[in-house]
Amino acid sequence: MRRRDFITLLGGAAAAWPLAARAQQAGLPVIGFMSGRSPEDSAHLTAAFRKGLNDLGFVEDQNVAIEFRWARGHYERLPALASELAARQVAVLAAFGGDVSALAAKQASSTIPIVFGVGGDPVQSGLVDSMNNPGGNATGFTILTTELEPKRISLLRELAPGLPLLGALLNPDSPLASRQWQEIEAACKTIGQRLLFAKAANDADLEVVLGTLIQQQVGALLVTANTYFDTRRDRIISFAAHHRLPAMYHLREYAIDGGLISYGPRIIDSYQQAGVYAGRILRGAKPAGLPVLQPTRYELVINLKTADTLGFAVPNSMQLLADEVIE
Repeated sequence: MRRRDFITLLGGAAAAWPLAARAQQAGLPVIGFMSGRSPEDSAHLTAAFRKGLNDLGFVEDQNVAIEFRWARGHYERLPALASELAARQVAVLAAFGGDVSALAAKQASSTIPIVFGVGGDPVQSGLVDSMNNPGGNATGFTILTTELEPKRISLLRELAPGLPLLGALLNPDSPLASRQWQEIEAACKTIGQRLLFAKAANDADLEVVLGTLIQQQVGALLVTANTYFDTRRDRIISFAAHHRLPAMYHLREYAIDGGLISYGPRIIDSYQQAGVYAGRILRGAKPAGLPVLQPTRYELVINLKTADTLGFAVPNSMQLLADEVIE
């Protein structure tokens, strides 16, 4: 190794290590924030988390420090990120951006308090003993997004009736994939809708299955709730627009960025509540006694500009039901 390369490598390691150590030496508690998402598409979520902390009197770099780790849609990176933060003995380990993130945090430590955000059932996955009494070192929120897939299909069919074939984009590596498959398949069977699953867990898969969807002439696309797809949403939205394909998504972010329609929880609220929980734990509360939070509001968002571009007329009845219409 050249001396110049060695100095660069050493400098990078030094920059990565001292934050937690300096904060702890200064007497500041450190929150380890890990996510399956990317920082570029999560600024609104980290802001909501900080807002929750602020509500409890904690301000970053004043009386609390936050160390961030991002998997950028690559689930396989999460266990190492969790282990790294646990080794630094952070005061709270916040694990978001998919169930894999929360499970990795739980595997990394049975003692460090964990605040998680998941899309599935945290009892079924073994994260907590029960929703009301978690009973261990972890609590947080679930958006129970898997249960909403049939509702999304219903809304998509209302928008584009008479679909000959519906495509469903699914990540087979997600812990929720099996449940999503069952929910979607059952919903389509009930209404007599022909269905094609397109499975993608990485960028190479995604390019192939998007091409397959067009070859099979799907009439509309359901993008299932998944962190990997969230980090690639620009690519997916662009694909749908290019092929004039009506697509349904699970988060408002998609519709804001040009997707046609989304239905799901107000995820910003959940991140803010998670920040509140992190603040309560820093004040001495135990995760075992903090109930797992569930959504109280769901949003239907329709992008009429995208509908015009695609040549779809959104029924007035659906527009009236929408929580937000983008014109």
